[in-house]
Amino acid sequence: MPLATPTLSTDRLRLRPFDDGDREAIYALQSDAHVLRYWDSPPWADRSRIDAFFDRCRRMADEGTGVRLAVDRASDGAFIGWCTLGSWNPEYRSAEIGYCFVQDSWGKGCATEAARALLTWAFATLDLNRVQAEADTRNIGSARVLEKLGFVREGTLREDCIVDGDVSDTWVYGLLRRDWDGRSEGRG
Repeated sequence: MPLATPTLSTDRLRLRPFDDGDREAIYALQSDAHVLRYWDSPPWADRSRIDAFFDRCRRMADEGTGVRLAVDRASDGAFIGWCTLGSWNPEYRSAEIGYCFVQDSWGKGCATEAARALLTWAFATLDLNRVQAEADTRNIGSARVLEKLGFVREGTLREDCIVDGDVSDTWVYGLLRRDWDGRSEGRG
């Protein structure tokens, strides 16, 4: 069953479905070696990856397994990244969250704000019990985002990724509905 991709707003951000006007911005983001240095795949070097990205966004929504949202600054409409809620399993009431943002937005709370909006929507709409996230153990910024949102580090996947010969470990985080409900009271 298809899953409607929402449009969400916060004080500083707008999360929305991707459109063809985002093609160049997504390529610039996903081909930035600094942004993707802790990613589980190398930066894009082939423009055909744009089509595959957009196909995955559509397929995820069409199959009802998740949504991926472009994130814009509300003040000027500039694209600054994306958030995704994927691997939604209604039977297990679980999903995964991920995000990627341009370097200029780092350290300003944008990832936390966008992920909080997506989580608020997901817990209210999808009857989730658990959301999982992963972060490279060297990516302290992403770990901080998850911890601010109430995720608990549950373990380490040793030597989980090898990208261009670089071996890295991955932290696994979990957020339960009862923990989210307790933290989200009074937050928009």
